[in-house]
Amino acid sequence: MTQPDPTPAMPRAQRRRVSKRLRRRRRLVISLATVLALIVLIGAGSYLYIRYRFGQIGHVSVGGLTAQSSGPENILLVGNNSRCTLTKYSSFYSKGSQHFGTCSEVGGGRSDVTMVLHVDPATHRAYLLSIPRDLWLPMPNGNGLELRVDDALNSAERPYLHLPFGPTLLVKTIEQDLGIPINHYVELNFYTFEQVVNTLGGVTLDFPTKLVDHYSGLNITTTGCQHLTGTQALALVRARHLYYYNPSTGTWDYDGTGDLGRIVRTHIFLRALASQVKSSALSNPITANALLGSLLPALKVDPSFSLSDMVSLALAFRHVNPGSIPSATLPVIIPSQSTFTDPANPSNYQAPGSIVMPWAQSDLSVIRQFLGSEAPNLNAIRPASVTVAVRDASGVGNGSQLVAGLSQLGFPTTNLGTATYAGTDSETVVAYKPGMLAQGERVLASLSGQAVLAEGSANQPADVVITAGSTIATTATSAQTAALTTTSAPTATLTATSTTTPPVGTLVTSTQSLQQLASSNLWQANASGSEFWWDPRLCPAHA
Repeated sequence: MTQPDPTPAMPRAQRRRVSKRLRRRRRLVISLATVLALIVLIGAGSYLYIRYRFGQIGHVSVGGLTAQSSGPENILLVGNNSRCTLTKYSSFYSKGSQHFGTCSEVGGGRSDVTMVLHVDPATHRAYLLSIPRDLWLPMPNGNGLELRVDDALNSAERPYLHLPFGPTLLVKTIEQDLGIPINHYVELNFYTFEQVVNTLGGVTLDFPTKLVDHYSGLNITTTGCQHLTGTQALALVRARHLYYYNPSTGTWDYDGTGDLGRIVRTHIFLRALASQVKSSALSNPITANALLGSLLPALKVDPSFSLSDMVSLALAFRHVNPGSIPSATLPVIIPSQSTFTDPANPSNYQAPGSIVMPWAQSDLSVIRQFLGSEAPNLNAIRPASVTVAVRDASGVGNGSQLVAGLSQLGFPTTNLGTATYAGTDSETVVAYKPGMLAQGERVLASLSGQAVLAEGSANQPADVVITAGSTIATTATSAQTAALTTTSAPTATLTATSTTTPPVGTLVTSTQSLQQLASSNLWQANASGSEFWWDPRLCPAHA
């Protein structure tokens, strides 16, 4: 027999309230489950999308990179001017060949643009340093051979000079000769640059006057703010044979600053490009997707630059305005109009104006400023702990003067006699034993003139061996101390000041002194001193 339910029957109104609460709970559970499922789907989709895009990036073998597990990083950004890699982009290749040559005319590929991006995720700060493409530097393991830094990438040189030209040689050259550790390598080409600009719908710049460069194809015929296509933008950043129209005289005047002036214009353009990316791509998923589709398939990076590295950097710098990143150009010397030969390769004659040279004090100061806290503590290295030997290749007795000056500063110094004469205008090479870069920089800080570092051999007769060139001297104690302590964070202009007047050539430490190289109207640059009056500038909306 069924027992009666001892619980009194629930009133109908109460049952309705309980049922309503249960239905609300079920709807809430279903809603939460739906949201959770959407989050999972979006997350999985985002992950798959990121993996897909990352898979489009090409990889290039790069040796010599400095391992970095945490902290600030230096990323080498290279604009490869290889014509041969553009043959698969037939329409672009045919269109541009008249201005930058064909594969058969210009073999191999050089680093037309060489920049180092210093990023510090902890402070969310970044700095950009341009290295002039014509900078004359010793090649690693080249037995004294010196070339322009852009040639280090040029594989077409391999059959003639028997060095491993390519990304590895370029990385080692910058690390060993300039003391800048490189953690990652990123490379773009002409076609990719043009496609990126076109995907963004072009870039707007303000032109105060007409500009022409028959080599790059630049032809700006009107003044004021105007929109540049990818082709026009490429012609602008490649222009180093520039003529500008002078309305006060009615003549076309030659800019005369070559690659150094081009670097100034490239920095201006990059600020405008960054503003365009921020205003269009970052706020429009469709444009952002198209931009990635244009950029990534032709991008090349080193294999160690992983997806997690890129995502971490993107997250760390997501609120940083790329257009506000301070930029600088490494100070250089413009050689005087005289004969220059390479003692390691006497047939390697360089015509006047075809190369630029390092300037010891300014270069060391700017590089230490660029690296900030990552720069070696040179004050901790006592001169008495570094042995120095000097060879004289100057032909004017500079070697003996260096021996006396360095000995007075406390370095145990010996005289190795004369070396092969390097010409009337030649740089000094400070070769340090492998693993003794800081000691080499310590000696370099005691020199003034056209001088550069180079990694020497393990069996060389001293920790540092100096081959003295035409313009070298030891510095005063105060100048030496200044070079050792310049490690503060870069300013917006990041320029250096020379402590010594160069005996030969023109020292270029800033745009103001760069103006001295042009042939006319040099002091009509704008008040900020950051650009020439005839160069383009940001339009008010992007300033």
